[in-house]
Amino acid sequence: MSEKVNVDLVGKDGGVGDVAAKLLSMGKLDPGRMRPYIASDGKSYVTIYKGGDPTKEESYDVVEVQTNATLRRDEWKQLDEAVLRVAEQRLVGIQDLVNRNLVFNLGNAMGTTVLEYHSLSDALEAELTMDGVTRAKGDRPLYSTSYLPLPIIHVDYEINARVLAASRNLGNPLDTTMAERAARKVSEKLEAMLFTDTTYTFGGGTIYSYLNHPSVIPATLATSWADSSITGEDIINDVLAMKQLSINNLHYGPWVLYVPTAYETVLDADYNATAKVTIRERVLKIAGIEAVQVADMLPADHVLLVQMTSDVVRLVRGMPIQNVEWSTEGNMVTKFKVLTIQVPQIRADYNSKTGIVLLS
Repeated sequence: MSEKVNVDLVGKDGGVGDVAAKLLSMGKLDPGRMRPYIASDGKSYVTIYKGGDPTKEESYDVVEVQTNATLRRDEWKQLDEAVLRVAEQRLVGIQDLVNRNLVFNLGNAMGTTVLEYHSLSDALEAELTMDGVTRAKGDRPLYSTSYLPLPIIHVDYEINARVLAASRNLGNPLDTTMAERAARKVSEKLEAMLFTDTTYTFGGGTIYSYLNHPSVIPATLATSWADSSITGEDIINDVLAMKQLSINNLHYGPWVLYVPTAYETVLDADYNATAKVTIRERVLKIAGIEAVQVADMLPADHVLLVQMTSDVVRLVRGMPIQNVEWSTEGNMVTKFKVLTIQVPQIRADYNSKTGIVLLS
C-alpha cells in the first residue's frame, strides 16, 4: 500500500482530486452506498441511513444493489473496528476539540463543498441619561465573509483476494493490517493540520494551523525549555507572559498549553529544590490553564497557549474516519479507502483578535 495521504479540497470554485471530482459530479457521496456487503443469501446489499436516531435500527433501510460486493457484513465490522482503534491514538489536538464539544457538524456532510462564515464587528453603545428619551447612538455591525475549503482526507489500500478467501475457508479473522495503517496515516494528517506550518489554499479560502494563522499572537522564547540552564521559574514566567498576551487580546481562557515531545520530561522535573510539585503541576496551578498536552506534531521549541472556545478554534466535521469501497477503471478494479471529511478551523474576530499565543 502506498503511504501517500491525499488531501482533496473542495471550494466555492470547484475541487481538486478524484474524491472531490466524484463528490462534485454526483452532488454528494453517500458513504452507505459505498459499503456493499454480501448477505447470507449471496446477494449484495447496502445499508442506507434515512434519518432519525443513528443508534436505532429503524433509522436505516437495507437495499439490494446490483454491485458485486467484495466483503461480508462481519468483515466490514472488523475493518471498522481496526480503524476506530487507530483513530483514537495520537489525536491529541483533534481529540481535545471533540472532548470539549468544539465541533461544528455539517448538516449535509457529503454535499457541502465549502463553509461560508462571517466575522462580526462591534456595534452599538449604551447611553447614560436621566430621562431615557434621548436616542442612543445607532449603528450597524460590519460583516466580513470568508470561505473554508472542506478537505477530504483519504488513503487507498487493497485486500488481497487470495488472503480474503483463505481467511473465510479457515474461519480466521480478516487481516486488518492495511486498514489500520491507512487509518493511522489519515489520523496523522488530520493532527498535522493543527500543529505543522502547512496551509491549504483553494477556492478563495485557506486552512490555517495553530502556527501560521495571521492573527496568532507571537511570543519570543529566550531560552529553550530543554536547555540545561532553564529553571522552573523561567518556564512559569514564560507561561505567565503568554497568558498575559492572550488577556491583552481580550481572550480570558480557559486555555490548554501544548508543548513538543522534547519538553515532556522537562515538565516532569521538580519545580525547584524545595517545592514538592513538578513543573507541570505548577503550570496547572495557574488560573485558567486547564491542561498541559504533549503534541508530537509540534515542532521543537514551539509552545502554544490556546483558548479552548468555539470563537477561537473548532473542528468542522462532515464525516468521521471510516472505510468505503472505491471502484476505478470501469469497476474492473476495486480498492478500499479510509476516508474522512474534517478540518480544524482557526478563527479570529472582525478585528483580527484571537486567543492563540505561539512561543517560539
